[in-house]
Amino acid sequence: MSIKTQLTTDKAAMSLSFLCVAHCFFAPSFIILSSAFASFTVDNEFVHKFILFVAVPISIYALYTGYKNHKDISFIPIGAFGLITLVAAVLLGESILGEFGEKGLTLLGSVFVAYAHLKNHQACKDIDCNTCHD
Repeated sequence: MSIKTQLTTDKAAMSLSFLCVAHCFFAPSFIILSSAFASFTVDNEFVHKFILFVAVPISIYALYTGYKNHKDISFIPIGAFGLITLVAAVLLGESILGEFGEKGLTLLGSVFVAYAHLKNHQACKDIDCNTCHD
């Protein structure tokens, strides 16, 4: 597993975390504003589950690869907490947590996941691997 792959997956995982937050907070506004233009509806729970389905394996792969490359485990618990929080937000949903609870857990989980991948990315930069950085 190359460090280049690890960096790419870290960036993808961070992007997916922010996409999750953007979807959670801005999708209702977008749907309302675009309802006159769009003749279809997007199932909000499907989008949550789809993002999670893509984000979890990428995050796990990036964190694991980062650990193998750097032998630094400090970001693994942070990322695991974030992923568990995101999964809990989707599984418990708005019906159990309420809208505020679901959005709060999504935001919390996304921040922890993004932070773990940022630390993973920085660990790669710290070892000064010239083959994977500009």
